[in-house]
Amino acid sequence: MTEVHDRQRTLDLSLRIGELLLSNGAGAADVTATMSSVAHHLGLRQTLVDVTFTTLTLSHQSGVDEPVVSLTRHVTHRETDFADLTAVDYVVARLLADEITRDEAASEVARIASSGHPRKRWAITAGSGLTGAGVALLLGGDWAVLIIAAVAGSCIEILQRHMARMRLPFFYAQVAGGMLATTFAVVLRALEVPVDPSIVVTASIIMLLAGQGFIGAIQDALTGFYITANARLLEVMIATAGIIVGVAAGLSIGGGLGVDVRLVPGASGLSDLPTVTIGAAVTAGSFAFTAYSPKRVVAPIALLAALAAGAYFALTQHSVDRAAAAGVAAVIIGLVSYWVAGWFKVPPLVVITACIIPLLPGLSIYRALSLLADDDVTGVIALITAAAVALALSAGAILGEYVAQPLRRESRKLEQRLAGPRLVGPLRARAKKK
Repeated sequence: MTEVHDRQRTLDLSLRIGELLLSNGAGAADVTATMSSVAHHLGLRQTLVDVTFTTLTLSHQSGVDEPVVSLTRHVTHRETDFADLTAVDYVVARLLADEITRDEAASEVARIASSGHPRKRWAITAGSGLTGAGVALLLGGDWAVLIIAAVAGSCIEILQRHMARMRLPFFYAQVAGGMLATTFAVVLRALEVPVDPSIVVTASIIMLLAGQGFIGAIQDALTGFYITANARLLEVMIATAGIIVGVAAGLSIGGGLGVDVRLVPGASGLSDLPTVTIGAAVTAGSFAFTAYSPKRVVAPIALLAALAAGAYFALTQHSVDRAAAAGVAAVIIGLVSYWVAGWFKVPPLVVITACIIPLLPGLSIYRALSLLADDDVTGVIALITAAAVALALSAGAILGEYVAQPLRRESRKLEQRLAGPRLVGPLRARAKKK
């Protein structure tokens, strides 16, 4: 019974680590490999790990004649908190380096799971407003547009937070956010404020897209976790559909009132190179702050986002397709993020997720809805372009990690299901010596 109890404690620790990783956006491959590494290091060989979008299961059988010990946990709460993700990753690294014991690791994991967010709510609201202003700057808005986009971004964050407290499905929060953004634009146009209201809507769309599971979905698909990938993709599609419904409803309301806030056909939406790089830096840095990333990595994220946005701008100015340009910029992010994450001791996922935010296809979505509002079927092509850009961003970032991240022989032997780079968790695991 003592041996069974010992195995249960090891499996429980691995499960709780996996739960925290999965609920904060880690890919199924990373979760599986990390749980396997922890169990293997603590003496449980050939542990069976099963990860889906909502359930984690660990099973171990010490011998043919011994009963199977199996534990399961369900992931019921999802919220992007890179502070928790980083803290759990650090605990795993210390455990595998034998710097802490299993019981100490369990205590740390319990503390991380039970503690609140490290930043005040008003700071997150202000950071969301700064994210909206950064996108507006990226798109060439003047000071008036930046202020209005900041107010809209803060209001959207407050609205979604209150709707989450009401336990409404996230789809309705996305609809409300999209409608609120378009309502801002309608009011501005109705009051004849001398600003471009479409920039406010586009900035809000990118804010609503931020934090969605693009990276995790593509990583799961590329690494063979197709069930989890389908679930993540469905979640992303539902969230994006909510934005489309909300913005379309706002456009319809504006049209009914005789107020036109549709995007002018042919508008590029990009400013000059210095403004694009500064806007991307502000957008990525403020998003990293609102996602509770450690403060030490916010400035490096901003610099990397500026580099990637500059590359994207230069490519598009030379008639390179937007999806291809986004893919190249994402490869740069993936390459550099591996080293940035190592220097500042955070998982690469923290860096990658924030840096691709300025490149999200908010403009393509708004252009598509504007065209569809005029019964122009070419709006469907714009939606396809948006999907292509999102796919290129995710796949490009992971390709960059493939090139940058060495896959050690020990990792390949231990983590046979891992076919791609690690965005969370240790690159190498050591078995505990008895």
